[in-house]
Amino acid sequence: MGTEFTGPVEVSGSATFPTRGLWDVHGDFRTEAVYANGVRMIVSGSFPNGIRFEGTSGWLFVSRGNEAVTASDPVARLKDAQALAASDPTIITSVIGPDEIHLEESLDHHGNWLDCVRTRRTPIAPVEVAHRSCSACLIHHIAMKLKRKLYWDPLRERFRNDDEANAMLSRPQRSPYALPSR
Repeated sequence: MGTEFTGPVEVSGSATFPTRGLWDVHGDFRTEAVYANGVRMIVSGSFPNGIRFEGTSGWLFVSRGNEAVTASDPVARLKDAQALAASDPTIITSVIGPDEIHLEESLDHHGNWLDCVRTRRTPIAPVEVAHRSCSACLIHHIAMKLKRKLYWDPLRERFRNDDEANAMLSRPQRSPYALPSR
C-alpha cells in the first residue's frame, strides 16, 4: 500500500465488549480505515485469519496457512490450510517484472535483524514500520471503544480536534515506571 511509515487518516468501528467478568477485551468487531492515498482497509474477527488485497485485476489472499509462530498460535488450527489464494490463479504464478516492485526476501527475520545490527543495513522489518503497525491497531481499538468515526493525523500521531480520543492514546503510569510526557 506504500503506507509503511504513515497511518490511516480516518477510522471507524464497533465491537462487542463484555459488561461483566474478568476480561474487558472486545469480542465481535469490525473496523474500517481510509488512508490518504485512498486505500480502504476493513478489519473484522469474522474474516479468515490473513489479509486480502483487492485491486483492479482481482484479489489475492495471503495467510500463514497452518504455520505456527508460537505454540499457542491459533493460526495452526485453521480448517483451511491454504496460505495463498487469488480470484485468478495466474496472479499467483505471474512473474514480477524488472520494472515492478521487488521486496527483499528473508527466510529468517531474526537472522536478518542480527545481520543488520552487524552491517548497519535496514532490516526487512524496521522498528518504524512495527511502530506504525501497532499504532494502527491502537487507533482501531479506540474507534471500537468510541463507536464513531475518528480523524487521525499520522504526522502528529494525534486525533484531529478530538480530546476524548487523544486521552485514550496513553494511560496513567505508576512511579517509578513513568515515561516523560511530550
